[in-house]
Formats: sequence, C-alpha cells, structure tokens
Amino acid sequence: AIKAFSLAKSLSTGNSKSFFVQQTRNQALE
Repeated sequence: AIKAFSLAKSLSTGNSKSFFVQQTRNQALE
C-alpha cells in the first residue's frame, strides 16, 4: 500500500489518484 501511495504521489495525476483509491478500497475489503 505504501508503494502505491508513493507512486500515486509521484505521478500526482487524477487517474493515479483514482487508481490509488481503488487499490486502497480493495485492500480494505481484504
């Protein structure tokens, strides 16, 4: 999760943010 956060932060794009949020939700479900 930390890696994804860093990646999203580095890209700083709307798409990346949405992707990061999706991944976070997926991890939360698991």
